[in-house]
Amino acid sequence: MSGFINGFLVAVAMTASLSPAVADDVFVAGVKPDERPSEAPRITELVHQRDWYVKALTGVAPPYPRSLFFLDAQGGWYTPFDRPGMPGPYDIRGWHKSS
Repeated sequence: MSGFINGFLVAVAMTASLSPAVADDVFVAGVKPDERPSEAPRITELVHQRDWYVKALTGVAPPYPRSLFFLDAQGGWYTPFDRPGMPGPYDIRGWHKSS
């Protein structure tokens, strides 16, 4: 029985030595999910380059409708508008066309 306990203690000791070191300056945003910490990083400006607009407007021909001007205010968050959707007859913007 003592061999089992010794083996168990060795396994626990090895596992403990494999744990990553914790840095003192680790910043965790969201400890209080209803408040944004004042020192949390903030994006102050996001400028989309021309290639982002080309991708986002895939399958849309100029002149662009006024309803797409929301792209000028689109931040860095996720939007399904600039990603391919379903293939086949649902692909009205031609994202899945083969070259």
